[in-house]
Amino acid sequence: MIRSMTGYGAAEHELPDGRVLRTEVRTVNHRHLSTSVRLPRGWEGLERSVRERVRAVLSRGSVSLSVRCESPGGGEEAVPVLDVERARRYVDLLYEAGLELSLEGHLDIEALARLPGVLSMEAPPAAEPDEEGLRACVEAALREVVVMREAEGRRLERELRASLGRIVAQVEEIEIAAPARLLRERDRLRERVAVLSGDVEVDEDRLAREIAYLAERWDIAEEVVRLRSHVALFEEGLGGAGVGGKAGKRLGFVVQEMHREANTVGSKANDAAISASAITIKEELERIREQLENVE
Repeated sequence: MIRSMTGYGAAEHELPDGRVLRTEVRTVNHRHLSTSVRLPRGWEGLERSVRERVRAVLSRGSVSLSVRCESPGGGEEAVPVLDVERARRYVDLLYEAGLELSLEGHLDIEALARLPGVLSMEAPPAAEPDEEGLRACVEAALREVVVMREAEGRRLERELRASLGRIVAQVEEIEIAAPARLLRERDRLRERVAVLSGDVEVDEDRLAREIAYLAERWDIAEEVVRLRSHVALFEEGLGGAGVGGKAGKRLGFVVQEMHREANTVGSKANDAAISASAITIKEELERIREQLENVE
């Protein structure tokens, strides 16, 4: 079963001292695993273990994980914090600007407090970190993420299988059209030779060799066989992609190979119906490629 890289999970966990941990995890598609972790102040030392838990559960995607620690009476109460160095820099810059531009005026405390970054609200440092409680809360949220990613993966799988079905239908059309195309081309070549040669006797052996050579150039049997093999391999990947295995990358490689065979069929077709089928196959492969962008 494949999994999507889009997911959301949330969990709460009450600590023995009455505090409540609230964890939220959001994931979207990404080429690799990229994790952003935000913990309560004072809990930063546990970030490494949180990242390890994420890596143990998820293999790809951009992951945003945040944890809040709330007191029994409610949420954390933010407190104002003054950035003295930033305020001093503002004052120095504005003083220099006044001298340079010959401007009069003064900067009072109210105006200074409104400047960006001078005053900010920060949550107070949380009480003693609880590693076991944090692990339990994070794991519960990650389980919800996995459930959502698997549900979305099932929807993606249905769409991918529908596209594969349309590809197989076009391959069957090509298999039906290919032999008749060779016969038409053989007869057309004989007619052209007869018209050009007039009363001159034609070397039938030489003509037969030329027809065989052209038939070999136009033969697409091997490409069709490989295309069917790649479709079977893709279906096998859909059914057997294990949790944590990077199915999206493996299936993307198979799609690339299918596209290569479809291109060859189109270039060798020399037939409007076969060319149209090859184009339809490539269109379906492009849809599959876009869907695979969100497969773990």
